[in-house]
Amino acid sequence: MTAHATSPLRDSRRASDEQRLPTASVLIVDDEPGMRRYLEKALTSRFALIECVDSVEQAEALRSRLHFDLILLDIRLPGRDGLEWDEALAADSVSDVVFMTAYADLDTAVRALRAGASDFIIKPFRLEQLHAAVDRCLERRQLARENFLLRRDNARHQSEEASLKGESAAMRELGQIIARVAPAPSPVLILGESGTGKELAARDLHRLSGRRGAFVPINCGAISPELLESELFGHLKGAFTGAHRGRDGLFSFADGGTLFLDEIGEMPLAMQAKLLRVLETRRVRPVGGEQEQAVDVRIVAATHRTLEIEVAAGRFREDLYYRLNVLSLTLPALRERPEDIPALAQHFSQQLSRDLGLPPVPWDHADLTRLCRYGWPGNVRELKNVIERSLLLGRLPGDALPIDPKTALRDEKNATDTPGSSSYPLEWSLDAVERAHLCAVLERHANNKSAAARQLGISRKTLDRKLTTWRSNDVDTHNDADSSSGTRDADDSA
Repeated sequence: MTAHATSPLRDSRRASDEQRLPTASVLIVDDEPGMRRYLEKALTSRFALIECVDSVEQAEALRSRLHFDLILLDIRLPGRDGLEWDEALAADSVSDVVFMTAYADLDTAVRALRAGASDFIIKPFRLEQLHAAVDRCLERRQLARENFLLRRDNARHQSEEASLKGESAAMRELGQIIARVAPAPSPVLILGESGTGKELAARDLHRLSGRRGAFVPINCGAISPELLESELFGHLKGAFTGAHRGRDGLFSFADGGTLFLDEIGEMPLAMQAKLLRVLETRRVRPVGGEQEQAVDVRIVAATHRTLEIEVAAGRFREDLYYRLNVLSLTLPALRERPEDIPALAQHFSQQLSRDLGLPPVPWDHADLTRLCRYGWPGNVRELKNVIERSLLLGRLPGDALPIDPKTALRDEKNATDTPGSSSYPLEWSLDAVERAHLCAVLERHANNKSAAARQLGISRKTLDRKLTTWRSNDVDTHNDADSSSGTRDADDSA
């Protein structure tokens, strides 16, 4: 049979399908050896796995072990014919079926389509007819996946806006690490408090990875243990009560891309064992099924828990912990990088004013000072919430940022003494400003000198030296004051 050249449009669509379904598989069922060899050669460039058999019995044996995205099925076969087998498949198969026959009539075609066939080609067929039928099936599968992801993730954005923001030393270093490790397929474990932006870090890893598949997030703590396995691995029709039809899992939707397992510390132990097996074999098995499907998925996990403690307590599998913790990234809390707060506030103000259709709030120095001196227990998520409230009210809410009474008094004094743009009186010396700022940072970190030094960008030794110097000056000043007081007292008594 002569191969016909395909059009540039067809070649482009084929290349696109190959990129989007890197682990696509096909099962060829035909009793003619020459046809099997021809089909296998013609489809090599489109599928990562091709299996050829000459009977329904052999096909069923293969399907019990392997998943196939597409089945090319001859209608007339020795023993059980293709139509009978497809009618049996329709109840539980998630594979597309394309029928092939040299004895076509209208009744056969109608029966094949009613049995659930995706397409129907008549022998002898041209190469481009075969490719067109295969491309339509792959395109439908890909569109179904994309449609599912769009419905599930409609409120999320994968643009530059949905990425980590910050110019502090800690965030610059984190960005450099993400850019370095993103192209590798190794698992990454992201640690940090709630609201620090762990999903944004995962999206940055995916965006910079060059992987052509989708970014698929799932919160392991937000789904019941009974449904989590089906959500991740998919299920067949009738696998459990309410499973009225089969469905692919998130591992399949993330094929060629990244699966983000948020709050991995909440995953039940039984599911941890199944996840570990998938990570080791790179194959998933849907609930209620026997065959496995190969997947090419990069795993990024995140948690606010300390997994070493969870392992010691028996709540997290040690082998899974080491499998996930090839590389760990720790996101700093917002209170540890207050220098990023003004830029983040401006970013959220612009983004939310556009989304809400409200004018942005003009931030004055007093507002920014309040934002920077607040502890932010809810981190970046809490900051965004405060900015949204500010847009709705047209000003920074007075009750949004509860401040320690001593800090409030200091702010009130500074506001009284300061003529406009400075947080400290203009009459203060540079040394006095430095001392006041250092003491404020120490107060924010509950006198934790190491944390204060990290925020200030200096060493712990430098911090200790400055404090010692200031204390010495205070003692000398106090002694001088006492001496002067004694002299005055003596003069007065004289």
